[in-house]
Amino acid sequence: MKRMGMIFRAKANKALDRAEDPRETLDYSYQKQLELLQKVRRGVADVATSRKRLELQLNQLQGQTSKLEDQGRKALALGREDLAREALSRRAALQQQVTDLETQHTTLQGEEEKLTLAAQRLQAKVDAFRTKKETIKATYTAAQAQTRIGEAFSGISEEMGDVGLAIQRAEDKTQQLQARAGAIDELLASGALDDPTGTAKDDLTAELDRISGGTDVELELQRMKAELAGGSTPQQAIEGGPQDAAQQQQSQSPNKFDKN
Repeated sequence: MKRMGMIFRAKANKALDRAEDPRETLDYSYQKQLELLQKVRRGVADVATSRKRLELQLNQLQGQTSKLEDQGRKALALGREDLAREALSRRAALQQQVTDLETQHTTLQGEEEKLTLAAQRLQAKVDAFRTKKETIKATYTAAQAQTRIGEAFSGISEEMGDVGLAIQRAEDKTQQLQARAGAIDELLASGALDDPTGTAKDDLTAELDRISGGTDVELELQRMKAELAGGSTPQQAIEGGPQDAAQQQQSQSPNKFDKN
């Protein structure tokens, strides 16, 4: 079971390596960083919103304390010390709330500054990663294209390998057909195979046809010579032979001693 598990993990790892594209991995990492940066920015916005709400509450409480202080002074001026004491008591309770809110406001303001600084640093890292990511992607694409071109030129690529195999198979089939056609022609010429169309000839017939064809050519040649010389027909020239032709030429030619 351990061995099977190891083989399965090795096969799965190899399959993942083949399926993994570094460019896609870099894009995914960049997307995750953008999401993290967005979360940090939302955190900064939430802290700033809470700080703003505390500031509004502080303004309201400070307004109430100022109002109670004025009421206490007015009651004291009217001789109502009891009302003045009540107003000052309420003012003291509100002042405690103001102090607590001011402490919270200071804490939130510090957290907001930290988150803002963290967001700025993260933004700088994301920008640097994006630049590096695009550089790595461009380099990887160029290397991949160069590798494919080299494989295509060397013939070791998968596409060119298929083309080479197709060419080899076509050449093999062509040679096989040529050899078969030559063998069939030899068998027909030797008479080992019969031609069902009746157009094939045996060796004797082929030789006679060749000789008769040569005789026809000689007759035609003699006829042309006879026409040019104004002499006998080709048949007479062939039957008479060279001696008759010489005698005929001597009889037709004038004797140079006739004048004497």
